[in-house]
Amino acid sequence: MSDDFHNFTERASAFLKILAGRTRCMLICELLDGEKSVNELAMAIRSRTTAVSQQLAILRTSGMVSTRREGQKVFYSLKSEEARRFVAALLEVLEQNANAAFVEQAHMRAA
Repeated sequence: MSDDFHNFTERASAFLKILAGRTRCMLICELLDGEKSVNELAMAIRSRTTAVSQQLAILRTSGMVSTRREGQKVFYSLKSEEARRFVAALLEVLEQNANAAFVEQAHMRAA
């Protein structure tokens, strides 16, 4: 294997590891719609603010999200175009699979 391939797989593995966390994945999905505060994100994913803050810190350290402070509030936005494209594509695939499964179930019921 070449060094380029090794470096690629190392980066890909690190990227996927960050997105593999359910809470982090939900946060990225929420941020696809634009910037939000910690409280808005916590309410959207039905999680505690402290848990959301911890996961946002991981996303910020990895370079996937950025912050903007407005008084006491901190707003988060998606910084990584790669994460945006990856999650958008993943959502599309999952939606297609869900629709395909629904159609298959409908055909099975009709038979």
